[in-house]
Amino acid sequence: MIIENDEQLAKLRRVGSLVARTLAAMGEALEPGITTRELDEIGRALLEREGARSAPELSYDFPGATCISVGPDCAHGIPDDRKVQPGDLINIDVSAELDGFFGDTGASFAVPPVTPEIERLCRDGRKAMWAGIRAVKPGARLNGIGKAIDGFARKNGYSLVRNLASHGIGRSLHDEPGEIPTWYEAGDRRRIPEGLVFTIEPFLSLGADWVEERDDGWTLRPPRDQPTVQYEHTLVATRRGPLILTAA
Repeated sequence: MIIENDEQLAKLRRVGSLVARTLAAMGEALEPGITTRELDEIGRALLEREGARSAPELSYDFPGATCISVGPDCAHGIPDDRKVQPGDLINIDVSAELDGFFGDTGASFAVPPVTPEIERLCRDGRKAMWAGIRAVKPGARLNGIGKAIDGFARKNGYSLVRNLASHGIGRSLHDEPGEIPTWYEAGDRRRIPEGLVFTIEPFLSLGADWVEERDDGWTLRPPRDQPTVQYEHTLVATRRGPLILTAA
């Protein structure tokens, strides 16, 4: 989606703020003993209180209001009665529709006690996302985002999952311009138009470059259970730089 007026931007800001606050509240509630279903209920209540609808439920009939993945699963996990354990690496992805517009955000959380390796992975997962965000500029190549993230990952000894990508968002959860690689695709000639609304969400891993679907038809896991994190913002490309819609 490309923003056409201030009213659209205001609505995108509103839903972006809501999913950001919901993610923050779920992260604060995360502790050993809580179930992922209970976490999901917290998220659902916050979204519904403001009149929003879960985007994965609305768009894909997903069996939960939010996606909660317990490592080694890293994406599209179904909330259930599994209890969070000390040392778990958990990804929470919150997306919603409000007044016809969509917002999407996510983060990985390491439940203490945390090993130095996982602590570093989480820290660098955020840095990888911001490397991509800093590459956003109207008129620039869209693949510059993936080039920046890819360069950060290679420099620091990580891999990137290459069958999960960023995407356009706005009037739908997955909007134009479609998928946006978080790795470098030299042949991608697309450019970033001013006002483009999209996500940046690299999956940074300790060795995995793809994920596989589990038997439930939703949950995604690296083939050798390699620890993997994801951090995500929804943003707009403006002349003044990237405008983050999902800042807490």
